[in-house]
Amino acid sequence: MKMDRRTLLGAASASAAAGVLGGAGSAAGAAPKDQIRIGVEEAFSTQEHMKAMRDFVDAHPEVTRFDYKLWRMITSNLKADTPRRLLDLADMRLKEMDEYGVTMHVLSLTSPGVQMLDPDVAVGVAQSANDELAEVIARHPTRFGGLATIAPQEPEKAASEIERAKTKLKLNGVVINSHTNNEYLDNQKFWPILEAAEAMDMPIYIHPRTPSDQMRAPFDDYNMGSAFWGYGMETSTHFVRLMMSGAFDRFPKLTTVLGHMGEAVHFWIWRLDYMSAPGVARGETPIKLLPSEYLRRNLRITTSGQENPAALRYSIDVLGAWNVMWAIDYPYQEMPSAVRFMDNAPLTQEERDAVYWKNAARTFNIDL
Repeated sequence: MKMDRRTLLGAASASAAAGVLGGAGSAAGAAPKDQIRIGVEEAFSTQEHMKAMRDFVDAHPEVTRFDYKLWRMITSNLKADTPRRLLDLADMRLKEMDEYGVTMHVLSLTSPGVQMLDPDVAVGVAQSANDELAEVIARHPTRFGGLATIAPQEPEKAASEIERAKTKLKLNGVVINSHTNNEYLDNQKFWPILEAAEAMDMPIYIHPRTPSDQMRAPFDDYNMGSAFWGYGMETSTHFVRLMMSGAFDRFPKLTTVLGHMGEAVHFWIWRLDYMSAPGVARGETPIKLLPSEYLRRNLRITTSGQENPAALRYSIDVLGAWNVMWAIDYPYQEMPSAVRFMDNAPLTQEERDAVYWKNAARTFNIDL
């Protein structure tokens, strides 16, 4: 039976309500000793990447935006804890993974990747970072997966790099750190990237960065342009722009991933549907489905940096347990607390296995 929009909207609302009221009451217990754990938002960097970012921010001393300040701090002392952990792709990381029972890290070049760099530099750094990542995975195939870095500044070259990353380097997906030169993936000049990602079955992890210039003014004060607030608002807005552009109608098999408990976009699922009902304006480009349908079909979310059992329960109940993946956000978040959070979350063991590793293995084509 074909359901109209009003019926679908009501069904989605009822399902969400039933899940929130009843989900936490299902049988739950702590994780078993042999629990498999795959963290899917785990950052790294390379010496070349660090140098390129240092050269870039040094060339713009007048810019005080948060991402510039952050990278001045990171590159000022590579022996400090965070840069050391970003650059160490084996010894320190593996030791800590072993200590806390983490099976695998899916590695991605730390934000903003190469998206602030000049195009020629960005393309070269992306390629070399992917090469280094593939080498590390080849040395530790049971401990690491990886997301390819691309330079969206050069869409055709970025599309080619996605193909190379999949066919030659055997990487598991793509990371794009939200806007590039203040432009978003709904701009059709970037759609060769979406086309390549769909064709290669390479999920795109849309990772946060400091808000774009056109929206950053309210975030400049109180450190609000950081992960404290601006990161999530900017990235969730990016996803909604992409959805409303019709990209998921053009590329129906494209998978996108949002971290930090989905950057809260699905907490608006009822209102997104409600404001998309017949007769309500919902953007210049008509979309074919309700927003909730795209959220469940084209989006996966991760728990990185959001160790909130109530938010986790809601996410599973609304999006489905098959759409939620565990992540640590290493080294910016602590590994032991992320493990403790998921080990003791109020989930059934079936749900815990799905979130901890089965969804990651399926989404990113990881063969354990």
